[in-house]
Amino acid sequence: MYKGLSRILSCYCSEKIPQYVSPVFTSVLTKRKGHLGYLGYVFKRTKKHDKGGLSTLFTPVPVKPNPDDINVGEEFTGRLKKQDLLKILNKFYQKPEIRSLASENGLDDQLLHQAFLSFRRHCLEHDLPPDIHIIISDILHGAGHVDDLFPYFLRHARLAFPHLDCLDDLKKISDLRTPANWYPQARHLNRKIVFHAGPTNSGKTYHALERFLTAKSGVYCGPLKLLATEIYHKSNSKGTPCDLITGEERRHATQYQTLTENIETDNSTETENYLLSEPELTPSSHVACTVEMTSLNDTYEVAIIDEIQMIGDRGRGWAWTRAVLGLQADEIHLCGEAGAINLIEEICYTTGEEIEVRTYKRLTELKVEDSALGSLDNVRPGDCIVCFNKNDIYSVSRAIEQRGHEVAVIYGSLPPGTKLAQANKFNDPDSSCKVMVATDAIGLGINLSIRRIIFYSLIKPVVNEDGDKEMDIISISQALQIAGRAGRYGSAWETGYVTTYRPEDLATLKTLLSKPPDPVTQAGLHPTAEQMELYAYHLPHASLSSLMDIFVHLCTVDDSLYFMCNTEAFKFLAEMIQHVPLPLRARYVFCCAPINNKLPFVCATFLKMVRQYSRNEPITKNWLSNAVDWPVPSPKTIMDLVHLEAVFDVLELYLWLSYRFPDMFPDVKLVRDMEAELDSIIQQGIFQITRLLRNSEQILKDGQSSEESYGRGKKSMRMGHLQTKGDESKGKLSEMLVAKGLITPQMLKKLQQELSTDNTERGRKKTNTRNRRK
Repeated sequence: MYKGLSRILSCYCSEKIPQYVSPVFTSVLTKRKGHLGYLGYVFKRTKKHDKGGLSTLFTPVPVKPNPDDINVGEEFTGRLKKQDLLKILNKFYQKPEIRSLASENGLDDQLLHQAFLSFRRHCLEHDLPPDIHIIISDILHGAGHVDDLFPYFLRHARLAFPHLDCLDDLKKISDLRTPANWYPQARHLNRKIVFHAGPTNSGKTYHALERFLTAKSGVYCGPLKLLATEIYHKSNSKGTPCDLITGEERRHATQYQTLTENIETDNSTETENYLLSEPELTPSSHVACTVEMTSLNDTYEVAIIDEIQMIGDRGRGWAWTRAVLGLQADEIHLCGEAGAINLIEEICYTTGEEIEVRTYKRLTELKVEDSALGSLDNVRPGDCIVCFNKNDIYSVSRAIEQRGHEVAVIYGSLPPGTKLAQANKFNDPDSSCKVMVATDAIGLGINLSIRRIIFYSLIKPVVNEDGDKEMDIISISQALQIAGRAGRYGSAWETGYVTTYRPEDLATLKTLLSKPPDPVTQAGLHPTAEQMELYAYHLPHASLSSLMDIFVHLCTVDDSLYFMCNTEAFKFLAEMIQHVPLPLRARYVFCCAPINNKLPFVCATFLKMVRQYSRNEPITKNWLSNAVDWPVPSPKTIMDLVHLEAVFDVLELYLWLSYRFPDMFPDVKLVRDMEAELDSIIQQGIFQITRLLRNSEQILKDGQSSEESYGRGKKSMRMGHLQTKGDESKGKLSEMLVAKGLITPQMLKKLQQELSTDNTERGRKKTNTRNRRK
């Protein structure tokens, strides 16, 4: 079902987990073809079943005969011939009336067929219960009708498909047509909704924050922890005590003051992270948090929900929907693109709340250039080249540095500290770094002094409704968001410019930027842990992945306003840890962990954590150090850097889990120290990215040349040059082994001595053999 699952499990089960996954090399990991694996009476879906209906999720449970049944019916009516019995059963199945009755009782054609096969097999292979035996005997003698078998068939079908007895209850649990009613406390408030609509760099969030800072209490909900951290610093620096809450971190307002004092007195550039859970600290009245961490139990005077257009995101949209519907605040300020206005208005109609729309225009001018960049020779100070994959990031950044420019690099998988360090280097007017290469990670969360945005490509991987990645042209919204980063108000470049690298892309970019943002037509929803627990009560033998599948198929959604968010990542983790014994609530939390399931090292370590948790053994700093092979060395190649980024993801995962299972993940401060140290190591690697690329290419080149020489040697041997070419190939193979680190030079020297000794001994034996023959 999931393309990467076999890859993850194979990596975990191997003797040694790969230390990196190189973006430079083509993956050679194999993919297993999906097959049906039984999980109680619910089986795992494969892709070919995803398009089917609910019935594709079920397979009948074998119905065991009642050991108390004895062949009483035979004593009353005599023995039944199996041929006659088979004829009656087949006639029963072929009647249209039976199909109609079955449909009324929840059996569609597919379930009916499976249930009938099970019923027929049960009747032919076991002694019949007395009631069925007598009914069939009556039918054979003309005293009954074949339709009389239906109640007995239905009884068997409900044993084979237990979900039929609770189907109505399951449908009620998964009725998602009125999500506004899930939050009665919010419905009791007369909330004021203000929508701040405008493009990037229009001041919409600034005006909402002005109200936030002057309120008695408030909460800021942002899409990224970088944004939440920025609001935390801004609020405290302006005298409004504010706490920070993200999935991996808790920081208190009083600790911000302590931190500032330490920096002023010690001239220290290091920042210590503090925990909100310390007993002497009391929560502040203002909170900056990531949108998933929004508390719906606290009341506020003002709430800000930033980037509201992400309510339509296929993966995370549910978090914005939850915040919009459930926040207990007198005023809710929504900031984002105008394309979401109509949807928010429709949602407000269902809650009975009025909405005020305030529109803003861009504060600085943004110009689309008439010509493409064409060549990296034309890069100028203040330029930011936007790429949509790491390989382009690496190649472009190296090519620019070869032209004498120092480059800042930002992409999504970098640690937050490294991103900020690169941003600060680029923004510093006294720095020699004036060019940036980045992914669309710059679209949100980082303030950058960019003169010109250059789209290296307009093609980006996107996730479709089935959870699969496809290559497609970026959306209008993405184009506007990224291009709008040029020419920021108050920076050195108040007029922004935008263009493309390739001339053939420029017309497409102009078309994208000339249109209004894509309208957001639906808001995301996601099943809660409580709903999954109710499903598990009714279907105790089903796996969590299967429960999610059934929920998605049975749920009723008002598709004029809402959609079900993609659950593929959730199900991926659910299937990975299915074999680990866990309580359902803990299993649900683990499956919500924000990890990149494309990284085998991260997934394998996650699986180790879950197993350790299931044994009720704490996941300590020592355990984690062994799992990630800590301490880690400085990166020598790009592959090393990618591995360090994966290790950082593991540390982030530990911190995320530590706030959900504090007793089992106790070493939060120690792991945060590890994270700070690793962030610093990765920063140094990014500063020297060109050297890492050069080393990677040299290793790859050495390996290829050795393999080519070895291949030529083998070919020459086949052509008859056994003596000389054989020796050459042997030497080339040894060089390849040394280059790849599989053997050391000392081992090679010893091996050569052993081969020399073996050859001498072999020569002696041959001489002795010849002498005996003579």
